[in-house]
Amino acid sequence: MSSVNPRDYLEIDRLLTDEERLIKETVSRYVNEKYLPGVAEHFENGTFDTAVPKALGDLNVLGMHLKGYGCAGTSAVAYGVACLELEAGDSALRSFCSVQGSLAMFAIWKWGSEEQKQRWLPGMAAGDLIGCFGLTEPDSGSDPGSMRTTAKKDGEDWILNGSKMWITSGSIADVAVVWAKTDDGVQGFLVEPGMKGFTAPEMHHKLSLRASVTSELAFDDVRIPDANRLPEVQSLKGPLSCLNEARYGIVWGVVGAARSCFEAALDYAMTRKQFDEPIASFQLTQAKLADMATKVQQGYLLALRLGQLKDEGRIEPEHISMGKRANARMALDVARTARGILGANGITLEYPVLRHANNLESVFTYEGTDEIHTLSIGMALTGIPAFR
Repeated sequence: MSSVNPRDYLEIDRLLTDEERLIKETVSRYVNEKYLPGVAEHFENGTFDTAVPKALGDLNVLGMHLKGYGCAGTSAVAYGVACLELEAGDSALRSFCSVQGSLAMFAIWKWGSEEQKQRWLPGMAAGDLIGCFGLTEPDSGSDPGSMRTTAKKDGEDWILNGSKMWITSGSIADVAVVWAKTDDGVQGFLVEPGMKGFTAPEMHHKLSLRASVTSELAFDDVRIPDANRLPEVQSLKGPLSCLNEARYGIVWGVVGAARSCFEAALDYAMTRKQFDEPIASFQLTQAKLADMATKVQQGYLLALRLGQLKDEGRIEPEHISMGKRANARMALDVARTARGILGANGITLEYPVLRHANNLESVFTYEGTDEIHTLSIGMALTGIPAFR
């Protein structure tokens, strides 16, 4: 018998540092022992596990790649492997961590005032405060420059009008980082619950990311003090820099979802018998398993290389586009193949496969569609923008 480990075929874990492996194992233990036992019920009921924010805060993974203000200040690779293990549980779990740390916290950390950082970041890192990030609108997704949300200066305040859509954690957030057009360019504002004219109704009837809170944000003449404006950016550079952080986490996260599907298919194939033999003994099943194992390992290596580039300060948005595009495609393909191996059992919540596949349909689209990332790569290769 071969000594190859089917679950780490190329021994990629050995390329991690001791600290990174410890973080990976710690997050994996939480996911397996605390999160997975209840995720099927939350997915089926469309509810969010309210223990998640504090649990992730206790694990020090919220904003873990940021420095100071209660954040762990880890390597980009360490953050990546944490995302991998979180999404092996469910995309909703990694999505909460990503929105909290890479979008809301990063926006404040990168573009906020010192007072804003001191006020919000320690509590958010601990999981005591929840943040969300408002950029996407009902009629503005891939083209954020066409946003209709506006903020007009009125004395020492700003008057915010408009709406945002598909906002993770919006209905439970203690602070919403909202991007709006102003006379001076696109600016970010920290909108708090209770501000008159601000509502955040939860969105229902989702068939994907059901274990996550998804909301609309609506602003009707919301008066916001200038102290709640992020002072260090007045352009789309602000929100786009945050999106790059979140996309990087997705590159890793979807590898976890794909690995979970592959492992479920492998385990099932070894025990499910047809024609008096385990289906793992059939050539067509082995071919599928071989393809899935290869794709998961390739995705892991791609994510690791991007993590190395990020830790070296050499990563570009176009690098992240290649990772997000390739790994989201890979994960969906693996999930669908795994569903086929499980047959009818693959559509039940007893197994994680179709839950992951449904979630990945959202991940495939958000933080930049497959088409947008394709064109980003094409522009990097040719120097010619083809977005219009």
